[in-house]
Amino acid sequence: MIRVLVADDEPLIRAGIRQILASADDIEVVGEAGDGREAVDLACSRAVDVALLDIRMPVQDGLDALAELRRVAPGVRALVLTTFGERDNVLRALADGGAGFLLKDTAPGELIRAVRAAAAGHAFLSPGATRHVVDTLATGVEPARRSAARRRLAELSAREAEVLALLGEGLSNAEVGRRIHVSEATVKTYVSRILAKCRCDNRVQAALLARDAGLGAGS
Repeated sequence: MIRVLVADDEPLIRAGIRQILASADDIEVVGEAGDGREAVDLACSRAVDVALLDIRMPVQDGLDALAELRRVAPGVRALVLTTFGERDNVLRALADGGAGFLLKDTAPGELIRAVRAAAAGHAFLSPGATRHVVDTLATGVEPARRSAARRRLAELSAREAEVLALLGEGLSNAEVGRRIHVSEATVKTYVSRILAKCRCDNRVQAALLARDAGLGAGS
């Protein structure tokens, strides 16, 4: 079982998240917190695999709680779940080791997938959040940074570069498959090759690399 801690200062939001996660037979909510301080205390006193942290909470906000969890409970994977997507919040969540940044309009199935991915040690951003992060962080790319990004793409085939460009637009594997008329399994193979060749740990880093290199819509 994946043991989850839910931290949000709104009881109704916590209840909704608990109900969504309860529909998955491999996930158990083992604790709820109304502020970041309580979340850290619970994570230290209970066996927790994944913490879902709202950003705007009293006493201690979710970003401060995330940073503290990395120090006192490094085995807990933290997902930031919020309606607030300002640049500084995104930067802090990723820089402090967050396992994902999800917006509160994320579909229930995406939330479950995010928890499973985080528990498995992977970074996860839903397609909508990926688009937001990429658009936020990949603006105003300096020429040197763009040149460095393009050098990292030198080993990609034309098809792999096409798939990377679509990742840069925040498309899911299924959406990429429909766009280029291949199966989702084939897209997964392309993504694995892209990550290896570009030395990226996850698809979010690949999406940012695509934007840095000038690939994808709006670059």
